[in-house]
Amino acid sequence: MEEQELKKVIETLLFITDEPIKTEKIAKICEVKDIKYVEEKLEEIKHSYDMENRALAIMKVAGGWQMSTRSDYSIWVRKLYQTRLIMRLSNAALETLCIIAYKQPVTRAQIERVRGVDSMGPIETLIERKLVYSPGRAETPGRPLIFATTDEFLRQFGLNSLSDLPPLDNMISKESIDKINEIVSENVNPDQPTMFENTNENLNKDSVLNEDKNENPDLKSSASENEIKTEE
Repeated sequence: MEEQELKKVIETLLFITDEPIKTEKIAKICEVKDIKYVEEKLEEIKHSYDMENRALAIMKVAGGWQMSTRSDYSIWVRKLYQTRLIMRLSNAALETLCIIAYKQPVTRAQIERVRGVDSMGPIETLIERKLVYSPGRAETPGRPLIFATTDEFLRQFGLNSLSDLPPLDNMISKESIDKINEIVSENVNPDQPTMFENTNENLNKDSVLNEDKNENPDLKSSASENEIKTEE
């Protein structure tokens, strides 16, 4: 396939898909064995869109590539789709998500020791929104569930990988970071009495759980500088 034709095919694939598509998959579809060559063409397309300041952008997100609108025009997208583009997270859910994102994998007990309050509700909300899931259990007494972020989390926040998260030391003090590291490095035994007794050993990636209706949806989250649809 000629270079210009390949670029057109790649643009078509990025336009038609509603989720990030990996370079390897694009190469397979285009019947190109040289994955590095396809990656170079993707970078060239991205650079072209950026240099021409198009309304659409090509972005690397969640380990793949996706076409999206630029934040400069988000107001018009919102007018078209209204609230369907907005994912609302309470402060409690956002706090919990930050702990999981920066210190994953973590247990519920570790999250609650950092926050100082019961975190079952926020965890359930994050699982329902497909931002968090349980990849397994910790190798500690009682084998509690551990939690980590999903590819959907990366997509919603416009991140290609977890290494793209802003440095934690730019947001909180070193003393606070050391304290959090100390807590999450400890092996918490869920059989020991804690300030919260409610547990849910059946929580998993595919759970459909009821969100805490008393949480205040005062924070809007979207994919960094891009608008991405979320289910109502």
